[in-house]
Amino acid sequence: MPSARLLVLFGSQTGTAQDVSERLGREARRRQLSCRVQALDSYPVVNLINEPLVIFICATTGQGDPPDNMKSFWRFIFRRSLPSTALCQMDFAVLGLGDSSYTKFNFIAKKLHRRLLQLGGSALLPVCLGDDQHELGPDAAIDPWLQDLWEKVLGPHPVPLNLDLGPPGVPWPSKFTLQFLKDTPSLDPEELCVARTDPQGPPSELQPFLAPMVSNQRVTGPSHFQDVRLIEFDVSDSGISFAAGDVVLIQPENMASHVQQFCQALGLDPEQHFTLQPREPGVACPARLPQPCSMRRLVSQYLDIASVPRRSFFELLACLSPHELEREKLREFSSARGQEELCEYCTRPRRTVLEVLCDFPHTAAAVPPDYLLDLVPLIRPRAFSIASSLRAHPSRLQILVAVVQYRTRLREPRRGLCSSWLASLDPAQGPVRVPLWVRSGGLTFPKMPDIPVIMVGPGTGVAPFRAAIQERVAQGETGNVLFFGCRRRDQDFYWEAEWKQLQARGCLTLEQKMYVQHRLRALGPLVWELLDGRGAHFYLAGNAKYMPADVCDTLLSIFREEGGLSGPDAAAYLAQLQRTLRFQTETWA
Repeated sequence: MPSARLLVLFGSQTGTAQDVSERLGREARRRQLSCRVQALDSYPVVNLINEPLVIFICATTGQGDPPDNMKSFWRFIFRRSLPSTALCQMDFAVLGLGDSSYTKFNFIAKKLHRRLLQLGGSALLPVCLGDDQHELGPDAAIDPWLQDLWEKVLGPHPVPLNLDLGPPGVPWPSKFTLQFLKDTPSLDPEELCVARTDPQGPPSELQPFLAPMVSNQRVTGPSHFQDVRLIEFDVSDSGISFAAGDVVLIQPENMASHVQQFCQALGLDPEQHFTLQPREPGVACPARLPQPCSMRRLVSQYLDIASVPRRSFFELLACLSPHELEREKLREFSSARGQEELCEYCTRPRRTVLEVLCDFPHTAAAVPPDYLLDLVPLIRPRAFSIASSLRAHPSRLQILVAVVQYRTRLREPRRGLCSSWLASLDPAQGPVRVPLWVRSGGLTFPKMPDIPVIMVGPGTGVAPFRAAIQERVAQGETGNVLFFGCRRRDQDFYWEAEWKQLQARGCLTLEQKMYVQHRLRALGPLVWELLDGRGAHFYLAGNAKYMPADVCDTLLSIFREEGGLSGPDAAAYLAQLQRTLRFQTETWA
């Protein structure tokens, strides 16, 4: 059997890097490799000198920052006192997860790769650059990279020839076992909810605050194609504090009808209670899951049955399938040659885990409950820019939510899990509580008074700038310039009355147009004067598809025309603004 000892360390902000790490751990175990998977900050970093083989999987957040759960590791690994031979016994590989719409695409992975080489480590492979913007998502880069990784890792430790990695109907062992209880617990642990209304210390993912929803108001006109909500929460006595640019994370739930459909497809009793036991020592149960837990709660609050499944989902499902035709199709979808067909069936139309299981009924009915947590990823929290300041709205937290709904070739419209769930909640019909917590966001605003800020926020991208403007106005800062883009003034001009009032008081310069870059170009002299003459900071938030590139092109033309800079000098000027954090972006797909 292979003797390689593999360590997988991840830095994850939204959970994707953790998902990939756990997938890698599963694949290692199938290849008979000893494998540990840990968050970077939970691993004693001084022990790296004793590790022969380490895979680092890390996301890049904000303006090229490391995720929260690898910041301590990041500070340590860049200590100047570390000798250049510190990791000379270690083979390593780095897999990055990022978004190519950001300037510092996969910055953390690239920088970590270089640093590990400086410390004497030997790279098994070039750094992998997963990209959220790719049609197939990060898997487009990850799948071939993992194939190369296993060839490198197993080179000196080949798998025995008689070991079939994927015999039909013989899956690898599940990560957990579910022990079903004969009787419903007398004291329902679900009443002792993991989320609390009076948390000890600041709320977090492990212990979110159950915030009362105060209002849920549609702020687009009734004839507008997009349903956008202004939602307010009461955060009194929560221990929550936040500043402009911070984000709130919300833990959503699946629709009740989808939960029922999933349980029927897999033959599960929603009222059945169970306890969860890891198969291997050192493996922790999901921290938020109560013990015992009902199947209804597991499916509604933990399993992301509305997500688009990855290739590894089809691979495991094929192993579990007792039905020859269904198994053959699933194996095809999970093979290298079947990726274009899988994209056409699943990725492009955004078919969900639940819909795939319904398309393979014999396989779904045969899925052992032990494999639920291997098969279906956990629901990840969704991040929203906070759209209010505690200075203007004490004890309140507001968000602006575009309800995601669109059509593909499938009969049912595609719906965003969190935005649709939030839109369905109506505090006028009775008390509503939503699990949430706050973390620092990607935008940081100047602490020094009298530094002007230029903010470009089309559509719901304006949300963090409302928080910033409220905060700055409360502190007497008047150098606030907002470029807001909307389609129709009478349908989606968010907070128009509030902006007009601040404009009348001399606290805000407001520019509104459908395409913000056109108005930006028209006011080129003002933009140049603020940036070059008064040291202004420039902020951009909104959809990542075209707008950031268009705004950057507009700025470059302003630097050439108003500043008299050559093309290369204009590009260098913009790069300098980015390096000094005087140009910051927060965009999403």
